[in-house]
Amino acid sequence: MAWACFLTQAMRRSIGQAQRRPRALGEITALHLVFAVVSHRKRPLWTIASWALAATHLGMLERRRSIGVAGVITLTRANLPALTTGWAAPVAALASDLADGRIARRLGAQTLFGAAADSLADAAFWTWFALRHEPSRAMRTTALAAWMAPVITVTAISVRRGRMIDAPRPVVARPAATMQAVLTVRAVLRRRAGYRAGR
Repeated sequence: MAWACFLTQAMRRSIGQAQRRPRALGEITALHLVFAVVSHRKRPLWTIASWALAATHLGMLERRRSIGVAGVITLTRANLPALTTGWAAPVAALASDLADGRIARRLGAQTLFGAAADSLADAAFWTWFALRHEPSRAMRTTALAAWMAPVITVTAISVRRGRMIDAPRPVVARPAATMQAVLTVRAVLRRRAGYRAGR
């Protein structure tokens, strides 16, 4: 009963926040419709889940009424599994991860929505890529630990405390960022090796 009340209240709050930000909701909806068309309905549940998560967290935009350019880049990264495959996917993901943060900082458009979307986009894409395209079992296990462990930990603590907590962001060593680079380099090297073998 308590969970039902919690979910009902959360949904009402999400609907109210979306109603206060029709522009952002429209941007998210239009963007995901483009994803659906470009992907030729490949992994439609992925695109639907991405839309649902974004549309129900618009309150995290705080005073902003638009998701902005950085938000578009972040959501595109989250949907790369439905848009492209192979060695180009991690290259695009890595480039977009570098771009969205810089753009948000340069435009002064940093929000809780952007930070959360960035973390979830990374976790979703890189976990999918590692499980789907990384041949090394050790690398797959390390990737799961790098992205899924923080998401599960933050979610569990947030539910226990009844409020969202910020995920810790190491300044010196960032395992997930390192894993992004390693997985991308390995994908490119596999592509080059396959190209040479085919010549």
